[in-house]
Amino acid sequence: MSDTEEDSASSDSWPIDEDWLVEMLKKHHEVRDGIKITDFKVKQGCREGVNNLSDILAVSVMYEFKNGAALEPKSLDIVIKLLPQDLTSRFFVRQAQFDLREIKFYTSILPDLLAFQESNINREQSTCMLVSVPTCFYTQYSLPISPSEGSPEQPESILVLEDMRSLGYRGANFTRGLTLSQTEAAIRAIVAIHSLSLGLKIKSNVNVNEKYPFLFQTTRATESYQQLIEKGMPQLTEFLKTKPGYENELKALSKIQPKTKELIETLLQPIEPMGLITHTDFWCNNLLFRCEGDGTDSCIVLDWQMVTYSRPTNDLALLFISSISSNIRREHGARLLDMYYKLLRSNCKKLGVDIEAKLNYSRNKMELEYQQSELLALLLCIGSIDIAIGNQLAEQRLLDVLRDLNESGVLSMETCF
Repeated sequence: MSDTEEDSASSDSWPIDEDWLVEMLKKHHEVRDGIKITDFKVKQGCREGVNNLSDILAVSVMYEFKNGAALEPKSLDIVIKLLPQDLTSRFFVRQAQFDLREIKFYTSILPDLLAFQESNINREQSTCMLVSVPTCFYTQYSLPISPSEGSPEQPESILVLEDMRSLGYRGANFTRGLTLSQTEAAIRAIVAIHSLSLGLKIKSNVNVNEKYPFLFQTTRATESYQQLIEKGMPQLTEFLKTKPGYENELKALSKIQPKTKELIETLLQPIEPMGLITHTDFWCNNLLFRCEGDGTDSCIVLDWQMVTYSRPTNDLALLFISSISSNIRREHGARLLDMYYKLLRSNCKKLGVDIEAKLNYSRNKMELEYQQSELLALLLCIGSIDIAIGNQLAEQRLLDVLRDLNESGVLSMETCF
């Protein structure tokens, strides 16, 4: 989802027609009739190249809803995520189950987390954690039944979400990176998911991978990331050869390169008992922000196609390394990690889980795990290196990250294991 819209899409192309909208709204309102569409508009909802795992449409619909004897005029702004039209991308998405995983996040994981919070927090004594994701209105998923599954007339995967742009949310600027306030908002958003999933696991004695078998499993995720790194590492190597003064970083990367698959697999594995549900693609292009009245920002987390059972620090490290300026990362990184840890500890206590006394998890342990997650985050960024190359500010951010990680020892094999 993006804060820009392109040319209008054909309003009579599947599935965006009046009949389909009526059926979707019936399911949303849980009624059998009483819905009448008065107007609707369809536009492309994503800049080209921003989202390679979905084709996204933005739809504004005006309708009348029969409530008893009265007709109530209503409006709704939604985003519809479909399988990619490109057949190669479509095959990739279906094979890796990116579409299923995101649908299951909204229909299985999210309801469980909200129900767990409802039953474990005393609302009179504690403020509930805000789960900052779009409202899901409708989903459809079916397995492909023939080689012609790629036809746009019969898509097997549909996810309908509230368009948060209608509520004033906007995307961040990757070139500039997140502001400090936006980074804090992103931390508040992700720590709620982390806390609830950890609490659910511990208090309900849940085996998360068994309960949610659709999660991005380590072996499959490792293979996907490794393919990207094998394309991105040569690009990074050639780029660094043009930058005087980065010989040490280039040498360190050359030592890591033969071990990247092993490293990814190791670093994706959770360190128990702190394994929990992670976003695993937690960077600025999957976040929307809105400035609130008190001057702070709020954040909405999008695109849960890579939701995984992993380490909480993996989400933090990817956010810090990919999406904030070097100045903010260097000057405020330790404080932002403190902020995350305090929120995680506080949230879990509200849920009846003491991560220090019961799980023996400390700020120092989190720091050690975070350093390892920095290496994973760097490898994932290398897999998408073409986003940064050619963008002067993003290139410098990458160079700063490489320099800092090398000087702190993160790029050494001893740190990795």
